[in-house]
Amino acid sequence: MSQKKPILNQFMQSPKALPALPAIVLAAGRAQRMGANKLLARFAGEYLIQRVVRRLHEAAVQPIVVVTGHEAERIHAALAAEPIQWAHNPNYAQGLASSLKVGIQALPEDALGVLVMLGDMPEIDVNHLNDLAEEFFRHQGQCVVQPITAGQGGNPCILPKALFPAVQQLTGDVGAKALFAHATIPIVQVVMGTEVLVDVDTPTALHEAGGYLK
Repeated sequence: MSQKKPILNQFMQSPKALPALPAIVLAAGRAQRMGANKLLARFAGEYLIQRVVRRLHEAAVQPIVVVTGHEAERIHAALAAEPIQWAHNPNYAQGLASSLKVGIQALPEDALGVLVMLGDMPEIDVNHLNDLAEEFFRHQGQCVVQPITAGQGGNPCILPKALFPAVQQLTGDVGAKALFAHATIPIVQVVMGTEVLVDVDTPTALHEAGGYLK
């Protein structure tokens, strides 16, 4: 994580030096296993969804599109002070694929690709995000970028624009990883820590990650 990132350093000095790499935050699900809206769990004084969006703002991704569905009004309220773009998925009950499609459709036309971020990953930080973005730009946006730890693929991942049409064919409760097995475009795997596997789908997982729900 401490390696220099020459491409992103150039971006930070001149944001127009690179094509747009936006981020989609998937924040539409019902969190049925949790029994409450896990994105509104508290972590060190802030909502989980706030933590996720704040760390994206610190990274080399722009703009940030938050896809809402279940309890959209509460997510809007939690992020009221954040400079983000919104996309609402009225069909969120159909599963993750429907939200991913809505997010892709909301991206700017000049997007080179997109970083797909789950809204319930509290341990992802700016270093993870920028390491992934650096590899994407190093390959000129012509690859999938996926974090991996101990041989297991994690999240978030970056999809190139070439895969956007394939996203529109996904159905049910599947995400971008469903495309990887049959992708003809290169998949670049970046070795990271176990943080890329940590989400909070259950009360136990939430507690172990340091969060709590009121």
